[in-house]
Amino acid sequence: MKRDNLLAAFKTAALVAAVGGLCLVLLPNYWIFLVTAVFIIGMSLQSLGLVVGRSGMISLCQMSFAGVGAWTVGYLNLIGFPGGLIVWMLIGGLAALPFGLIIGIPALRLRGINLAIVTLGFAVAFGVVLGTITYPGQTTFQMVQRPAGFDSDRGYFILVLIVYGISAVALEVVSRSRLGASWLAVSHSERAAASLGVSVPLSKLSAFAISSFIAGVSGGLLAGYMGTLLADNFSMMQSLVLFAVAIMVGAQFPLGAILGGILVALFPELLRRLNLPQDLGSVIFGLGAVQALSTGETMSETFGRLIRKMMPKRPAAGGGDETALPAPRPDTGAPNALQASGITVRYGNVVALNNASLSVPKGKVVGLIGPNGAGKSTFVDAMTGYLPRYEGDVLFQGDNINALGVTQRARAGLRRTWQTTRMAPDLTVGQYVDLASGGGLTDAEIAAVLDWFDCPPAGELIAAVDSGARRLLDVAGVVAARPPVILLDEPAAGQSYAEAVMLGKRIAEIPQRFGSSVLLIEHDMDLVRTACSEVTVLDFGTVLAAGPTAEVLDMPVVKKAYMGIDFEHEEAAE
Repeated sequence: MKRDNLLAAFKTAALVAAVGGLCLVLLPNYWIFLVTAVFIIGMSLQSLGLVVGRSGMISLCQMSFAGVGAWTVGYLNLIGFPGGLIVWMLIGGLAALPFGLIIGIPALRLRGINLAIVTLGFAVAFGVVLGTITYPGQTTFQMVQRPAGFDSDRGYFILVLIVYGISAVALEVVSRSRLGASWLAVSHSERAAASLGVSVPLSKLSAFAISSFIAGVSGGLLAGYMGTLLADNFSMMQSLVLFAVAIMVGAQFPLGAILGGILVALFPELLRRLNLPQDLGSVIFGLGAVQALSTGETMSETFGRLIRKMMPKRPAAGGGDETALPAPRPDTGAPNALQASGITVRYGNVVALNNASLSVPKGKVVGLIGPNGAGKSTFVDAMTGYLPRYEGDVLFQGDNINALGVTQRARAGLRRTWQTTRMAPDLTVGQYVDLASGGGLTDAEIAAVLDWFDCPPAGELIAAVDSGARRLLDVAGVVAARPPVILLDEPAAGQSYAEAVMLGKRIAEIPQRFGSSVLLIEHDMDLVRTACSEVTVLDFGTVLAAGPTAEVLDMPVVKKAYMGIDFEHEEAAE
C-alpha cells in the first residue's frame, strides 16, 4: 500500500510536469500568461476539493480565504517586508488559516444548507470589508514584486507550476494517509467514523485549516500574477463560481483541479472571442454542477474511468501469509472484558431496554440474540456511547466508562460494526483496514488479515466491492485493530450458508488469534452455535435467558420467543 501511495504521488508530479512542459514548448507568451491563471485557480480548486469532495462539507467562501492571502502579500509588499513573494505567500497562507478554523467551527454542528449560509455570509462580509479598506498599493499603484529570476511571464509560470506541483503532491500524499482516509470516512458517515476511533471534530477542522492555507497561498500567487488586485477578484460570486466548477470537475482529484482551472481561466476568453456574454459561463458551470450531483460522477471521474478501461489490468496481489497476522493483544488481567449492568433506555414513555445486563468474559465469544425489535441494537448503542442517556453502568475491563463518548470508547478498545456497512466507497480496501486498525500495521499484516477473512485485495476500491464482501471487510477492519472487545452486529447478513459457516469459524478463532473478546449480535442460529460459547437472549427489551449456548437455545421460553410456539403448553397437552 505504501508503494501504491508513492506511485500515486509520482504520477501526480509527472502529470503536472508534463502539462507544464507542453505549455512552455507549444504556447506563445500571451497564452503562457493565460495558462498561469489556470494553475493558480487550480490551487484554489484543490483547496476547495479537499473540503467539498473529500470531507463532504460545503464552503462558499473559498475566494475569501484566497483574498486574505492576497491582501497579506499586498501589505507585506507595501511595507517592504524581507523575504520576497515566496515568503510572503507562505505568510499569506498562514494568515488565512485562522479564518478557516473559524469557519470550520460551525461545521462541527452544521451541515448542508445551514453550513452553506454561514460560509456564504462570511464571503459577503469579507467582500464588504475588503471593498472598504481597499487592496494595499491599489491607490498608489504599487505593484507586487515578483521574485528575481521569475519576473517574466514565462518565469512566473514556472514558479506557479512548481508551487502548484508541490501542493498537488502534498495533498495526494495526505489524502492517502490516515488523515485523508478519515476525511472520506467522516464524509460518508460520521457515526461510523467515530466508531473507528476517528475524531470527527479534528477531522473537519483539519480539512478547513489545510484548505484555507492552500487557498491563501493561491491568493498570494494571484497577487504576484496581477500585480495589484480589486475586491471584485474575491467577491461572493467568484466563490460561487469556484464551488460550481469544483463540483462539476471533481476538484479533489489532480486532473479535476487542472480541468477546473482551464474552465475558469480560459472559458471567458473563448466567450469573448465568440462575442458571447461572460455571464453565460456561470450558467454553464451551474448546469454542470447540477449534472454532476444528479449522476454522482464528476468530469475527472468520467475521464479516469475511460482511462482505466484503456489501460491493461494489473494482476491481483497474492494472498497474505497467515503467519504475518498481527500479534494478539496482551492480556490485561481483567476477568470480564465488558460488563453491562442494569441498562435501561427510555424514549419518552416507551421503555426500549429494561434493566438489561450481560457480560463478555475475557477470551470468549458471547452471543446476543433476540427477535426483531427486542432491543439488541439499542443495547449495543448504549454500550458504545451512541445513547448518552441511559440508566445503569457499562464496565470496560473493570473501569466504568459511562462518562466517555463514542470516540473515546472506540479508542479505548470498545469497537463495533454495523448492520449496514458504512464505508466510504472512495477508499481502497487497504486504506479502510489501515484506518479501522488505528494504523501501525505493515502491508504484509494488512494483506494477511484480508486473506484470513477472504476479503478482496488491498488495492481494490471499496466502490467495486459487493455488499457481502463489504461486510467481511467491516469485520476484518475492526479485528485488525485487535481491541479488547469487538461488537459484531449481524456480520453474516447477505452471506451464503457456506460463507456464514466459514465466518462463524473465523469469529470463534478471534480471541485466540487476536486477543479480542467478541459480542456477536446475530439472527443466524447456526452461526451462533458455531461461534459462541455463551449467549444472552433479549425479548421486548428484557433479558429472557443467559448461559451456555446449547442450553439457552434449547429452552422452551427461547424457542417461543423466536417461533411463537408455546412448547411447554404443547408438552402438557400431550
